[in-house]
Amino acid sequence: MKPLFKLTTTTILVTLFATPLAAAVIALQSLTTDLARVESVREIKDVQRTFAQLASYGRWAEMAALFSEDGTLRWGSGQGSILSNSDAVSATGPAAIEKWLRTDAGDYDGIKPGSLHVLMSDMPVVTLSRDGLSGKGRWTALRKLGNGKGGTRIEGGIFENEYSFVKGQWKIALLRYFPLYKGDYEQGWKNISPNGTLPVIPYHYTVEEAGQSLLLAEGEKVDHSSNAKWSDTEELSVEELEYRITQLNEEDEVRNLVHSMGYYVDRRQWPDVLSLFTQYGTITVQGVSSTPGAAGIQSVLNKMGPEGITRGVLNEHPIFSTIIHVNPDGLSATARGLEIGMIGDSNKKTAQWQFCMFRHTLVKDSTSGIWKISNLNYTRLISADYATGWGYGGIFPASSPSSPPSFLPVSRRIGTKTRPENWKPFFPLLPSNSSSTSSNRTTSSTRLANLQRLLHRSAAYDETENISGAYGFYIDDIRCADFSLLHAHKGFKLSPGIGWYHSPPIISQACSSRYYRDNSTTYNPPMTQMRSSIPFHWRLQPVVLVSQDGRSVTLRTRNLQTGTSTRYGGNSWNGGMYHDQLVLEEGRRKLWCITIDEFYWSSRNWTTGWAGVERNASLPTNGTISGSGIKRRWDIEAERLTKRQGGAINGLQPNVSLWDPALLERETGFNGGPGTTMAWPNVLRMWFAYRNPVTGDPGKDYWGPGCVPCKGARPDWLLTANGYQEPATGPTNLKAVLTGEGGKVEITVSGGPEENAVGGIIQLKDENNGNLLVEDVVGKNGTVILSLSTTATRVGVYYLGNDRLKPAKASIAT
Repeated sequence: MKPLFKLTTTTILVTLFATPLAAAVIALQSLTTDLARVESVREIKDVQRTFAQLASYGRWAEMAALFSEDGTLRWGSGQGSILSNSDAVSATGPAAIEKWLRTDAGDYDGIKPGSLHVLMSDMPVVTLSRDGLSGKGRWTALRKLGNGKGGTRIEGGIFENEYSFVKGQWKIALLRYFPLYKGDYEQGWKNISPNGTLPVIPYHYTVEEAGQSLLLAEGEKVDHSSNAKWSDTEELSVEELEYRITQLNEEDEVRNLVHSMGYYVDRRQWPDVLSLFTQYGTITVQGVSSTPGAAGIQSVLNKMGPEGITRGVLNEHPIFSTIIHVNPDGLSATARGLEIGMIGDSNKKTAQWQFCMFRHTLVKDSTSGIWKISNLNYTRLISADYATGWGYGGIFPASSPSSPPSFLPVSRRIGTKTRPENWKPFFPLLPSNSSSTSSNRTTSSTRLANLQRLLHRSAAYDETENISGAYGFYIDDIRCADFSLLHAHKGFKLSPGIGWYHSPPIISQACSSRYYRDNSTTYNPPMTQMRSSIPFHWRLQPVVLVSQDGRSVTLRTRNLQTGTSTRYGGNSWNGGMYHDQLVLEEGRRKLWCITIDEFYWSSRNWTTGWAGVERNASLPTNGTISGSGIKRRWDIEAERLTKRQGGAINGLQPNVSLWDPALLERETGFNGGPGTTMAWPNVLRMWFAYRNPVTGDPGKDYWGPGCVPCKGARPDWLLTANGYQEPATGPTNLKAVLTGEGGKVEITVSGGPEENAVGGIIQLKDENNGNLLVEDVVGKNGTVILSLSTTATRVGVYYLGNDRLKPAKASIAT
């Protein structure tokens, strides 16, 4: 086992003396270690996601190669005690694991014509040991299998895995699958255990560990074991750190763009989808590409239906196992993953499954620095009518399993040098809120401090996924005290249909009163308690917006909800959305706010699916249905609801009710909100807490910045009212015009509503050589006028960001 960096003799000597050089060396060591920890968590996720992606094509040898030489696969059967290893089949070493995977799949291998082998595995909680040499991960899992001859298998449960860092790469040390339910397509599934009850699968983490920062606390040292061998790589240089951290930041932007695009597709918001593409972007389906440009893209989108969602139309496409690879130049990237189409029209009683692998390409706009889609590429596994299922090969010919879209590399080469020789950052890597001179900002200490800030921003992405997943697992098991303690001291959570409860004790009390009729503020059911049913909350497809200092986060994540019970086919599907915020408090990532919009759509049971709904489902009062949701006479309603009329949980009133007059428009139609509940197949308004990630347009369904109850109802709950920054809700709009009057450049910087550009630095640079020409600070009105005297033919205009807005770039010809 090797640590992720090396202490040299020079390092040790310098560290002994209290000098500025010593401080810089210590900072380099700390940054190198912290970077390795973030990269390690991401590589662990990529290993697990690659395992799932390979399964779709029966790549058993490649799946087995993801294990260490002594790695073990331990797969439970559910025939005995689910928690006991004696119930599980074990295989150790890649050769034995490959054999088991191949045998277990049989005809359901994704290779034979018409077969399907889909592994939906997501909602990770990944924790690292303090020495960074081992890790653990918890994942939800659901396999949908078919042999093309009518045979089907549905199997779901939990992965609790272990990983080890071996020869510079992360490998699976133990893949432990705990089965919970099983069935086939005709009947659906039910609890797998013989007596019909299910245990709680033990967590590898505690509440504290789930939110633990990936970065080491200031002054904390890595406690390497005495027998560990140092690697041959020294601590990374400042230039290498700049490159690697920037690549992580770019990865976050690309993942957000891909996931955001998916939400626009769900609602058939075609103008928003089109805006995410480059000028000559394309869509490729089954190897056939559209004509480059907006018209060609629109022709493909039209095949999915007209713009907007109308009553009874479902167009859901949950995204699983997304892997992002940013190319070495930092200017292009690839996204690969699994997309499950759940589409249909309840008016016509039609429904369909679609299973696709995607491999999208994206590029960084050379003028603005904003990521855009150059090609969406979909490869079909199977499309099948809901009534028939996927057991007979589907309704369209599938792609050849021998030529899947190429897989992405797993190894990030942690601890080695990867920076291309001529690489330069797109934006100047300077403090986002500094107003000091350039000479002062280039000191090594400031440079390292800014890199630490940027690394905090990417670490926040992974810490957010951890807390999101931990909350999902705790709420599945309805562990009231546990999920309440994931919240900050001033955190608040929406209890569905009621309102927001404030602070962990009250959140716990509301949960225990609701589900257990227990008024305790610290109640958790015993870990040994068996259940006859489990409600699964798949928190998928995150869009994570991180503040400039990395301490606060806005999170959007899908709620794909199903469950299991003691009888076949009793489960159903439901779809909703979470709008959450998180903060860094006392060295841990914690939930600040949870808001749940549900349900956008639902199914009655497994047999009828989402098409088999009642046609006379409730309609809104005083309003009509449209593609954007509900249009109401808000003035009349606001007058009628002058005081809170929301419900309570056994007398425990929420701190903010869904019926609060300030939230009237936002909550109308949702479960427990004003007006008649908009049950599927009616269409609820879908809200967004962020602006279009390319154009910056807020759109008609924007509710931000800030948490849902913060706007009007409780402004004292705002992040900014509690010492935190509000994450930027979208790109910064930057306009620069050369007036021709003495070489003056008029610059305007703006964000979304309530996002001010004041205080950010503007720099003008020669595009040919990168030399700084002039700089100033943006004023209160978001404008600045600079005098420019240069022979440069093109000038780059850079806005370096502030505590509310992201950096931006424009270009002018002189």
